Amino acid sequence: MSVEAREARQPWILLSPALAAVLLLLLIPLMFIVVYSFWLRSAMGADQVGFYLDNWQKALSDRFYRDILLNTLKIAAITTVICALMGYPAAYFIARSKGNKMILLLLLMLPFWISYIIRTMSWINILGTSGALNTLLLYAGVISSPVQMLYNEATVILGLVHFLLPFMVLNVYVSLEGIDTNLEDAANSLGATRWEAFTQVTLPLSLPGLAAGGLLCFVLGAGTYITPVILGGPRDAMFANLVFEAIITQLNWPLGSALSLLLLIVLGLLVAIYNRYLGMAQLAKGLG
Repeated sequence: MSVEAREARQPWILLSPALAAVLLLLLIPLMFIVVYSFWLRSAMGADQVGFYLDNWQKALSDRFYRDILLNTLKIAAITTVICALMGYPAAYFIARSKGNKMILLLLLMLPFWISYIIRTMSWINILGTSGALNTLLLYAGVISSPVQMLYNEATVILGLVHFLLPFMVLNVYVSLEGIDTNLEDAANSLGATRWEAFTQVTLPLSLPGLAAGGLLCFVLGAGTYITPVILGGPRDAMFANLVFEAIITQLNWPLGSALSLLLLIVLGLLVAIYNRYLGMAQLAKGLG
C-alpha cells in the first residue's frame, strides 16, 4: 500500500470507534423505530408486520396529538424566551468579570453535578402545600391556608427554566468571550453611550451565541419527559409523555414509534433551519 493511501485511511481509522458507536447506538435503533412505525397493533395485542400508514395517519390527523404537539412547542418557546431574558445578563456579567470567571463558571456548572430528577423534584419541597414557600407565607400571615402552586403549566415552565438556563448562559458566555472588549471602548470614544455601545456592537455580535442557546433550550425543552410528569398536571402532558404512554403503558410500539418520529422530524426541521442560516459551529462551541 502506498504512503498516500495509508495517510488517506488514517482519519477513518481514528474515527472508526466514534462512527461505530453512532451506527450501533443511534442509526440502527432509529432504523428499527422507522420500521416499527409502519407496523400495526392488532386488536389481539400483537404487532402485525407489514407496511401500514394507520399510525402516521392517526398521528397527523388526530386533533388530540396535534394539540399536544402545539402545546409542547408553545411551552418550549416560552421557556426559551425566559431563559434568554434571564441568561443573557448572567452571561454578560460572567464574561465581563475580572479575576473570578472560573469561580462563577464553576457555580454555573454545579447544578449538573446533581441528578436532573432530584433537581426537578426539589420544587415539590419548595412549592408544595407543605413546602417552604407556603410555610413562609403562612408564618408571615400573607395567606390563611396553603396555596396550590404545583401541577400546572407554570410549574412545568419553571422546572424547564431551572434545567435549561445553564445551557443558555454557557452559549451566550462563549459568544461574548469571543468579542474584543476594545470594540466597546472604540464605540465610547466615538461618542456612543455604554448602552448604545452594547446595543449596536456587543449585542449584534453575540446573537449567534444567543441563537445557539435558544436552539438548545427549545429542542431539549420540547423533548423533555421528566418535568411534566413530576411538576405538571393531567392537562399539561407534553409530546414525549404521549410516546411514553403509547410504548410503556399501552405497549403500542408502532404508534409510539410514529409519534416519536413525528417529534424528531419537527425538531429536526428546526435544527436544519438553524444550520442553514447560522451553522452548527457556535452550538458546538457552547457544548464544548
